[in-house]
Amino acid sequence: MGRFQTAAAPPAVAMPKPKPAVAQTPATEKEHERILASYGGAYDDPRLESLVTKTVDRLVAASDRPDQGYRVTILNSGAVNAFALPNGQLYVTRGLLALASDTSELSSVLSHEMAHVLSKHAAMREDQARQAAIVTRVVTDMSNDPDLTALALAKTKLTMASFSRNQEFEADGIGVGISAKAHFDPYGAARFLSAMERNAELKAGKASSLDPRAQDFTSSHPATPERVQNAQTIARQYVAPEGGERDRESYLAAIDNLVYGEDPSEGFVRGRRFLHPKLGFTFQAPDNFTLDNTAQAVIGVRDGGSQAMRFDVVRVPAEQSLGDYLNSGWMEGVEKASTEDITINGFPAASATAKGDQWQFKVYALRFGSDVYRFIFAARQKSTESERNARETVNSFRRLTLDEIQAARPLRIKVITVQPGDTVESLSHRMAGVDHPAERFRVLNGLDRTAQVKVRDRVKIVAD
Repeated sequence: MGRFQTAAAPPAVAMPKPKPAVAQTPATEKEHERILASYGGAYDDPRLESLVTKTVDRLVAASDRPDQGYRVTILNSGAVNAFALPNGQLYVTRGLLALASDTSELSSVLSHEMAHVLSKHAAMREDQARQAAIVTRVVTDMSNDPDLTALALAKTKLTMASFSRNQEFEADGIGVGISAKAHFDPYGAARFLSAMERNAELKAGKASSLDPRAQDFTSSHPATPERVQNAQTIARQYVAPEGGERDRESYLAAIDNLVYGEDPSEGFVRGRRFLHPKLGFTFQAPDNFTLDNTAQAVIGVRDGGSQAMRFDVVRVPAEQSLGDYLNSGWMEGVEKASTEDITINGFPAASATAKGDQWQFKVYALRFGSDVYRFIFAARQKSTESERNARETVNSFRRLTLDEIQAARPLRIKVITVQPGDTVESLSHRMAGVDHPAERFRVLNGLDRTAQVKVRDRVKIVAD
């Protein structure tokens, strides 16, 4: 067509209705920023965002309130969680997306959260949380009280106030109804509640209650057998089992290559070792310690809880000596006479001891490049073992090699096709970087304890 030629007018097309907007206030903006900071930021994956948005649009159209706006954020966290703000801002973690097996299971979670918004539960919960914050002193950093310090070592968590049992059952009922009306399989809710329960059992041995990002759906939405039963009963009112759409194939295609577990760019735990490829260092916790990479610090707790450790970064002016920093009053009970300047693997450092009523502390500050890192070890009773644990951990701090940095890739969900001869056991042997691989494989793929895989099935494994 010539540059100035006019084209024939195209036939009139019905314009799609604009989506209802989500009302933003300074309070919801602030809460949104706090959630992003606590859960590793937003996870950027256009294909996945498209799937989640389409699912929400379909649910909104089927709900009794199609005028209520929603906006979904996928959080870059391996925890299995989803929640909503009263204004319709929905959050779902990539950990939850990895656990769900099809779009109907995802729809059950999203419709459940929408139900909390529609029933004003989210607003009630926010009021409760606000009142609790007024009466509770939340310890998020090392305070001046050494015994609260010990508490901070074990509790750096942001909790969502729980919904009441009745609110959960009400949201289940509304959510299953919305899913069914949107023609998703309404039994997805019961399947996903079961998967969450099994996932929580697998995690039970971990010190995951230490971190907001590890706070999973079951801590604010208990997945009790009663709820599973209730979700099944409600689903039966809509369709017979196998009656709704699961949309498994497109769901698996969307989550193929999804980052699983921790994101190495934030530093990550492998067994007792913590590695931070971006900042270029690593250290190893003592035997019998469980490490957790939380939003504020790396927390380690010894089995039984008699010893704990915290590793974090602090601002110390270049001209201030590390010994002076340890004695600067950020922590009470520091014995100034115990302060000494030392070198750890070529890095300048200082150490000191501190005493509280119930805990004994050994504290180290170490300068690595322009940053200063702090190791704080707490023990109920000072012993040769607690002293050795502190010393060995600090002495294990070192620079990562270039090869180690390049090898530090995230684990990912890979979707593969079951071949003749494949079994749950053989496929679980292909899983990388996870504990209890056979059970983990079953949970990830919604297989009960006796189910077997079938040839040509599409299944999820964790690979690096």
